[in-house]
Order: sequence, then C-alpha cells, then structure tokens
Amino acid sequence: MNFDQKYMQMALAEARKAYQRAEVPIGAVVVCDDRVVGRGFNLREQTQDPTSHAEIIALKEAAKEQASWRLEDCQLYVTLEPCPMCAGAILQSRIKRLVYAAADPKAGAVKSLYQLLGDDRFNHQVEVVSGVMEAEAAQLLKDFFRELR
Repeated sequence: MNFDQKYMQMALAEARKAYQRAEVPIGAVVVCDDRVVGRGFNLREQTQDPTSHAEIIALKEAAKEQASWRLEDCQLYVTLEPCPMCAGAILQSRIKRLVYAAADPKAGAVKSLYQLLGDDRFNHQVEVVSGVMEAEAAQLLKDFFRELR
C-alpha cells in the first residue's frame, strides 16, 4: 500500500462514519508531515448547516491543530471530488496537494465541471491526484443512494 492509499483508506473510514449517520458518505483527512491533523465527514443533515462538508470540517480541524489558516505543507485526501465551496476553501487554506477518489460529474469543481484548483488566475494552485481508490469510494456512494431509495 502506498502513501496515497494509506490516507485514502482513512478518508474512507470517515465516509463510513457519515454513512452510519444517514449522511452522504464522504470523508476527508488532512495530512502534514506524515501525520493526520484534521478529519471530517459530511454532517449536513445532523447540523442542518450547508457548509458541513467533510472537507470543510477537516480543514477547520487542521487549521486549529496547526494554529494557522495556512496549510501550505499539507495534503487533503477526500473520497469525492470537491464541490465549488470546498475547492474555494482548499484554495484559501493554501493546501499543497489534493488527492481524491471518485469524480463528481454533477458538482465537481476540480476536474469535472470546473477546474478551480489549477486556474492560474488565482494566486494559488494545487497539485491534484484523482482516482485513488475510486472504486471503493464510488461503491460506498452507490450503496448509500440505493438504500435511500
């Protein structure tokens, strides 16, 4: 198992926590210097807060842990391609590298609908790796929505 798979497994574990709470199963972890400094999973239904996405929760925890909003030496692992809100938060936090599992053709703002993290008009760009453990993440989402219907 390589570095990216190790941390994506942790993000998938976070996604399973969301699944158990009847939340869309998306999980995220922030890693700095080979150490997890932030974790999150979707909590929109529980909190009734539209910003309670896995990435936002993980980034907030990481910023608190690092005592800085600048997460320049950190990587974010997330099970689904980030939406525009989360892509914006990734840019604002200066995350160095994003690794995500499954593409989101309906709301993805990294490669699917928009390419916000690579847009050179912003003052920060993010290295992006996609498709890490994609099948596992996609299956978790399919299972969740199948049960929901």
